[in-house]
Amino acid sequence: MSDKNLDIITIGESLIEFSTNQKLDEAECLHKYYGGDSLVVAVAASRLKSKVGFITCLGNDAFKDYLLKSWENEGLDTSCVSTSDDNNGLYLVSRAPGEAKEFIYYRKKIAPAKVSIDNIKEDYIKSAKVVYASGVTQSLSIQARESVRKAFSIAKENGVMTAYDPNFSNRLTTIETAKEQLDEIMPLIDVLFISDKHDIKYLLEIDSIEKASKILSDSGIHNVVIKSSNNKGYYVTANQNTVFVPYYTTTVVDTTSTGDTFNGAYLHSITKSYTPVEAAKIAAIAAGIQAQGIGAIKSIPYFDEVYNIYKSEA
Repeated sequence: MSDKNLDIITIGESLIEFSTNQKLDEAECLHKYYGGDSLVVAVAASRLKSKVGFITCLGNDAFKDYLLKSWENEGLDTSCVSTSDDNNGLYLVSRAPGEAKEFIYYRKKIAPAKVSIDNIKEDYIKSAKVVYASGVTQSLSIQARESVRKAFSIAKENGVMTAYDPNFSNRLTTIETAKEQLDEIMPLIDVLFISDKHDIKYLLEIDSIEKASKILSDSGIHNVVIKSSNNKGYYVTANQNTVFVPYYTTTVVDTTSTGDTFNGAYLHSITKSYTPVEAAKIAAIAAGIQAQGIGAIKSIPYFDEVYNIYKSEA
C-alpha cells in the first residue's frame, strides 16, 4: 500500500507480543499479537481515521508475513518498510489479577535495528503533516539514531511538524545515552511528549512540572505534553499557557503502551485541526479505553467509540 498524502509518519520498531492475564510461570497459553512504541502510535492514529505511514525494518522470519499483512490491514502505508535476514524481536507481558506486571524483552540484534537513513526518503517525509519518533527508536542502533535525525531535519526544512517522546526505560538504555539522544534531537522538536515519572526526573533532572513546562517551552518547543502518573493526567503547554487534562479513567487493567496510544490519538487530533487541549481530551479517552485491556495494540479503540464519548462530554 502506498499513499503520498499522509497525516503522520512514525519511525521505529515492531515486536511480536505474547500476552497473558496469568503469571508467566503459570500460563499455558499466550496470545500472539504485535507491539512496539512507534507502531502503537501509528495504529492508534490509523484507527481514528488518520492516514499513517510506518517506517521500520522487518525480519525475514516466520512472523514476517503475519506482521506485514497485519499492518496493511490496519491501513498503514508500508512503502518505506525494508527487510533484513535478522529475526523480529518479541516481548512477553503478563498482568495477572492482584500481581505486578511482568515484562520480558527479547530485542537484541533484531531486524528493526537495521533501520537506517536509506529508509528515510525526502519526498516521503515531505508528504506528511507530522513525523514521529522516540528515544526507543534511537536506542535501537547508531544507524537508527541517524535515521531519526535525518527524518526530523528534512521535516524541519520543509515545514513538516515533528513529534518526539523520550520514552525512557532503564530496561532499554542508560540515563546518559537517553540524555544524549534527547539533546541531539531537541532543536528539531515541535511537539514533545514527556513523563514526570521517568523523563523529567532522570533526563531533565528538574524537580517540578511547572518548571519543566516553562524550560521546555522557552527552549522553542511549540507544544509540550507532560504525562503525570502522580497527578493522573496531562499538562498541555502551548503558547506559554498550561492546561491540565485528567485521565479519562483511573480503572486500568494493563498500562502497556497506554502512553503511545495517547501520542497517536493526540497527533491524529492535531492534524485534524483540534486545539492542543481538545487533542489531549480525545487522546485521554483513547488511552483510557486501551488501558482497560491487555497488551499494546489489541485494545486500542476505533473512531466511533472514542468520538461518541468525546462528543457526549464536550
